[in-house]
Order: sequence, then structure tokens, then C-alpha cells
Amino acid sequence: MLEHVPEWLGSLLRNIRAGHAKLIVADPDIAAGATRFDLSSPAFANGARLPERFTADGDGVSPPLVWGGMPTGTRSLALIVEDPDAPAPRPLVHALVWGIPTDERRIAEGAIVRDGEGHADGRDVGRNSFFAEGWLPPDPPTGHGAHDYVFQLFALREAPVLSANPGRGDFIDAIRGRVLGAGVLVGTYSRGEGSTAGLGDFQPAPA
Repeated sequence: MLEHVPEWLGSLLRNIRAGHAKLIVADPDIAAGATRFDLSSPAFANGARLPERFTADGDGVSPPLVWGGMPTGTRSLALIVEDPDAPAPRPLVHALVWGIPTDERRIAEGAIVRDGEGHADGRDVGRNSFFAEGWLPPDPPTGHGAHDYVFQLFALREAPVLSANPGRGDFIDAIRGRVLGAGVLVGTYSRGEGSTAGLGDFQPAPA
């Protein structure tokens, strides 16, 4: 994967990034007027470096997540994790989960994995940017600097209708017009460099 990109090439691409403005939660057509709610992890603080076990340099499992109360009228939850610092035209998708029941308040460590047709309770795991179900471990190129991994949990007024193994575009179409609230958590990761956070005080797009 990207750990094989030579450091000289990573450094050359350092200023080529998708951009935080292309995050789904930053799109005013998606999150305008969304209520902010708490999204956090017992494994790392907002804006802090991701522990190695959640990355391609470690076990590569998904981190645990917890969240607070949802806006009134929430009928379903959907999660997407994006890397806006990827040297690509749009953020890289590291995880996509939808149909999370509203009585859930956590996702356990290692829970974002391939699930085929999904779970009996309606939740399902979609495709990451490597066209596979499950968690895509952070794997930034050496020399490219710190990357933000932005966990975006959306409270929806109705459950999205998605086909099996949807991608980013399908996810956007399915939640548009249904978002009541959003929780945002940022973890950073880099190879051989200090980390910085670009979204520690992120707010959903204003109405």
C-alpha cells in the first residue's frame, strides 16, 4: 500500500491534498443547519495522534467510538471516515457504515469489518476507497506530512436506502436532505513526523 511510496515522492506530493472543504460534513448541501453532538473515542483525544494499532503500521483494526444523545426525530445513524489530506481529487474513504440503530451509543474496537449482506438489525458496512468492505487502516505516504482522519457520524431523520456495498457517492446521495445532526472526531497520523490537527474545532456548515 502507500507505505511503499518512496519518501522523495511523498515529499514531492506534500502540498497535493484533497482538502478539508471536500469532506462530506463540510458540504452545506449535506450538513446545513445540522445540530452538533459529541463523538469521541476512548482510544485517542480529538485532534490527537491515532495509536499505531489502528493503522497499517499496527494491527490495522478500527478504533472504538462513543457518542452522546441524538437530535429529536433521529431514525438512523450513518458513519463515514475520510482522509482529506490524501493526494487525490477527493478525500479517501476509510470506513462507511449505515443503518446504525438509534439506541446504539458505541462502536466497539475492531467492529468495522466485512459483513457481506449486513446485520439483522439493519446496519451494514460499505466500501472503502480500496473497494473493500471494512476499515481501511491509515497508511499515509512517508514524507507527505500529517494526515487528518475525520470520523463523521450523521443523525438522519429517516434510514437511507442503499444498495449492497455502496461507495462514497452513493452515501452522499442517500443522506442528502436527511441530516439532523453531525458528530465529528479527528485523529491524525504520519510517518516519521510530528502530527497536527486541522479540525479540532470543526463546526458543521452553518444554515
